[in-house]
Amino acid sequence: MRAEVPVLVITGTMGSGKTTLLAEASDVLKARRIAHAAVDFDTLGIYHLPRTASTDLAYRNLGSIWQNYAAAGVARLLVAEALENARDLNRIREAVPGAKIVVCRLTAPLETMRRRVLQREPGMLRDTFVARVAELEGLIDSAALHDFTLLNYDQCSITEIAVQMLRLANWIE
Repeated sequence: MRAEVPVLVITGTMGSGKTTLLAEASDVLKARRIAHAAVDFDTLGIYHLPRTASTDLAYRNLGSIWQNYAAAGVARLLVAEALENARDLNRIREAVPGAKIVVCRLTAPLETMRRRVLQREPGMLRDTFVARVAELEGLIDSAALHDFTLLNYDQCSITEIAVQMLRLANWIE
């Protein structure tokens, strides 16, 4: 029998603030002395391989990293990942044996998210990423994998959003 592992997945389109919320939630947990690990899924999958290579490499990377965290005694995991479909969620479940997953959907007005992406992406794919915001928002809408939704407007306190998320996920009181 494997132990249950609380996993809190923060999903949302580009520019919704997943990475920022992940870091702030980790800081809130650290301040409360709650052992955990936090993984921004995008950092596990920056690579280019021939088309014949496995598309599950980032999920295998998550599994390897989780094994190391679990061996060190970590029993909770925060993950920022844009879940496009149920298969993405199942691959997280496979990478983290015993995962008891709660999904928080983070959103903001579409124009706010586009502006955030426009500001942070100076490179050659800037227009592609800005266009992807609405497309990904639609995929996440259709997938409907979240347990609850939080709004991340520019005038909101990211600390308040993180505390609210952790409370709704039953990670803190």
